[in-house]
Amino acid sequence: MPSYNLNHLRELEAESIFVIREVVAQFEKPVLMFSGGKDSIVMLHMAVKAFRPARLPFPLLHIDTGHNFPETLRFRDNLVEHLKAKLVVGSVQDSIDKGRVQEEKGVNASRNILQTVTLLDTIEACGFDAAMGGGRRDEEKARAKERFFSHRDEFGQWDPRNQRPELWNLFNGKKLQGEHFRVFPLSNWTEMDVWQYILMENIEMPSLYFAHHREWVNRKGVLLAKSDYIKLQEGENWEKLRIRFRTIGDMSCTGAALSNASCVEEIIDEVAAARQTERGSRADDKRSETSMEDRKKDGYF
Repeated sequence: MPSYNLNHLRELEAESIFVIREVVAQFEKPVLMFSGGKDSIVMLHMAVKAFRPARLPFPLLHIDTGHNFPETLRFRDNLVEHLKAKLVVGSVQDSIDKGRVQEEKGVNASRNILQTVTLLDTIEACGFDAAMGGGRRDEEKARAKERFFSHRDEFGQWDPRNQRPELWNLFNGKKLQGEHFRVFPLSNWTEMDVWQYILMENIEMPSLYFAHHREWVNRKGVLLAKSDYIKLQEGENWEKLRIRFRTIGDMSCTGAALSNASCVEEIIDEVAAARQTERGSRADDKRSETSMEDRKKDGYF
């Protein structure tokens, strides 16, 4: 059975809970971004611990691309009902119907990039002044540039070269009218930390994270699961093997990994041996060398 450093995980937990409580203290209308993925589940778990026995003092926000895994949506709804939490859903399909965004065409079309407009519209419509997300610095080079408190201007844009210093865990949440913050309580966590914490706390996870038989196609090194949103190209065929997902997102761009890991302990062993980051299997991050940073500058999480 994999071991974990209890003191290390408790220090990370204490830091994250401090950040979450600081958000509630500094902002009038915060919200917690919830995708149904492991990082947002861990963040929500700590938010519950931070304020129990009271209910969460903020709602959850899910940006629904319309191409989510059904397992993710079922898990989300069950957890929200269990916690008696308030859930706000921003719909990419609604943004398309209103002409706010235009659906991509072609074989590799994805709605992932369209989430930015839906997210910014939902934040403005609901008046949220701080949105907490599960982004971690080890995920991707653009996310490594983030502070805990990440300022966004009146257009929802991020300037990585003009961020506020954060010394001695002092966070500056001052903003002008129309501006808001993105906050990342898990900034100092790694993928290994997340899974070891899940094991330690015995947190329930969506079935997608565990090995299961599924049909998939290998497209330029990305294993895409069979769905109505993936159209086979010439020479491609569906194969059926045991796979699992290291990250959960839009079905059109979220890649899987061949795996036999059927429990958290086995996932930890896999993560320890992995030589690729979890976002290395995301097709949307492969569009250009700076794809994530470009999207974040425009308002993506």
